Amino acid sequence: MQNTTRFASGRDRDLVCLGRLAVDLYAQQLGAPLEDAASFAKYLGGSSANIAFGAARLGLKSAMLSRVGDEQMGRFLLNTLRAEGCDVSQVRVDPERLTGLTLLGIKDRDTFPLLFYRENCADMALSADDIDEGFIAGSQALLITGTHLSRPGVEAASRRALQYARRHDARTVLDIDYRPVLWGLAGRGDGETRYIASAEVSAHLQSLLSEFDLIVGTVEEFLIAGGEAELMPALARVRALSQAVLVVKLGPLGCAVIPGEVPARIEDAFSVAGAEVDVMNVLGAGDAFLAGFLSVWLRGGDYAECCRRANACGALVVSRHGCAPAMPTPAELERFLAAPTRRPGEDAALSRLHRVSAARPRWDELCVFAFDHRSQFFELARAAGADEARLPRLKQLLVQAVAGVEQRLGLRGRVGVLIDERYGADALYAATGRGWWVGRPVELPGSNPLVFEQGRAMAGALAAWPREHVIKCLVQYHPDDELDNRLEQEAQIRALYDAAQASGHELLLEIIPSKDLPRADDTVYRALKRLYNLGIYPDWWKLEPPAAAQWPALDALIAERDPYCRGVVLLGLNAPLDALRRGFAAARASRSCRGFMVGRSLFQRPAERWLAGEIDDAGLVAEAGARFTELVAVWREERGTAGRAFSEEGAR
Repeated sequence: MQNTTRFASGRDRDLVCLGRLAVDLYAQQLGAPLEDAASFAKYLGGSSANIAFGAARLGLKSAMLSRVGDEQMGRFLLNTLRAEGCDVSQVRVDPERLTGLTLLGIKDRDTFPLLFYRENCADMALSADDIDEGFIAGSQALLITGTHLSRPGVEAASRRALQYARRHDARTVLDIDYRPVLWGLAGRGDGETRYIASAEVSAHLQSLLSEFDLIVGTVEEFLIAGGEAELMPALARVRALSQAVLVVKLGPLGCAVIPGEVPARIEDAFSVAGAEVDVMNVLGAGDAFLAGFLSVWLRGGDYAECCRRANACGALVVSRHGCAPAMPTPAELERFLAAPTRRPGEDAALSRLHRVSAARPRWDELCVFAFDHRSQFFELARAAGADEARLPRLKQLLVQAVAGVEQRLGLRGRVGVLIDERYGADALYAATGRGWWVGRPVELPGSNPLVFEQGRAMAGALAAWPREHVIKCLVQYHPDDELDNRLEQEAQIRALYDAAQASGHELLLEIIPSKDLPRADDTVYRALKRLYNLGIYPDWWKLEPPAAAQWPALDALIAERDPYCRGVVLLGLNAPLDALRRGFAAARASRSCRGFMVGRSLFQRPAERWLAGEIDDAGLVAEAGARFTELVAVWREERGTAGRAFSEEGAR
């Protein structure tokens, strides 16, 4: 069915979403009543915010119009939307109110106990004065959700925005988004109830239906909008009040589109069947559906394609935990549409694509100071006759050295550290939250076959890591190793890779073939190829600097097997500066080499002198910083970037 909607051209934005913007806390214990939940995952929430997020992820230029509190949760929401490319310039920071909060449980596929903490919350304080006419005028469409018609203040803001949209020929969309508890019709603990008939609410909604070009809702939501007990009379009542295109969400059955006269039966409407998937829970399906629908509708696509993509988006979200983070990417959506699966949440390739094709901080160039070494630092202390207890302080000072170099050279978005937990826990805390690339090791030093320092329960260990931390694992892997040892190595790497997929942390594999086995020019290449053949796709490879002649094959392998790979970084192994320079020069033409992660070449001598009492804290910071600065200069010179200034924002 053709989409005949006319859209204004030359607008700065595709979509402005006005409405709920809050934090969702999803219980992680599936099947338990909410009162028995023991832990929660924190996500962006609120129907309008979810739609804005999902639309941005699918490539629309979306914007959010709402309020958040002047506190940590408000900043989390703003950062999350920004990271996805959503415009937050019209989100006001409210100094007097807290950000809204919702606690959600997943009891079974269709049961999701909800608690809304929205007493005088920030997004419900949106006022008519917050609405910028010029911003609305620069947008193709405005979306409003029903919750923001439930109170006088937010209703006035919604009406003002609608007035500007109609004045400036922006299309208007209503997501009915009926939550009885938010209209004061259900008990405060009953956020799950989806429908309670109310003549007052129906009349309230009906007073605005004529203002919309597109109205979207579930069967229950059209019942409240139409003020009738049955769907078809309700749709007929809505049609009598509005010329909008009506989209009825039918859950697993798909959806129906009614652009004109309402038929006698919903089966007679233009319909597109839904995708059949095993459902974890239906929470968030409607928001994903509408993001998918709008991603086609606003580009003039026909209704068959609008519905096809909308249904697929909803299907993907109901198979996963959460709503906003479960929203599909374009690459993931294309794969699912081409090869549907009943269990997308358990499909390894689809799940990986969901993670790696989403917006992530870019690291086009990385200068990393590595001091995650444990046994080497222990030996340094012993050789100097120094107390091992001084090592945590030493690593904190190295963080200060990196910070100084970042500031002096303008390395924002290009600097990083590798730090361990054994001696570097305080240093890790100091490095986190700065916008650095932060990696931390998991391997037991010197182990072959690979053993994890945290034990075999890596998934539990990773649960306590900040999401920004990258898993770093050094493995002495050789493709020609004795069979039993190689299989044990591969099993451990596989277990770590699976844990990383589950936790969402990026994974760096450092491959150093065992020195006890013969090594050919292609040994490292074959090691990477073997791991790819096993279905292991680390985000990063850390390698000894290959010869220039080996780079084309490595580049081609990575490009063929994993176009989403972040790249290769070069290790140092305490090599002198001239040797590092030669390695950098050999990588000059590489398409996959992103930088270096060097440690002992930088910290060994300053650490020896500090532990021996020859230099003080300031001396250590200055000497280590000078060595790091020199290595950055060598890297840039050999990569042909020495004359180019680093940008303030780096590659982010």
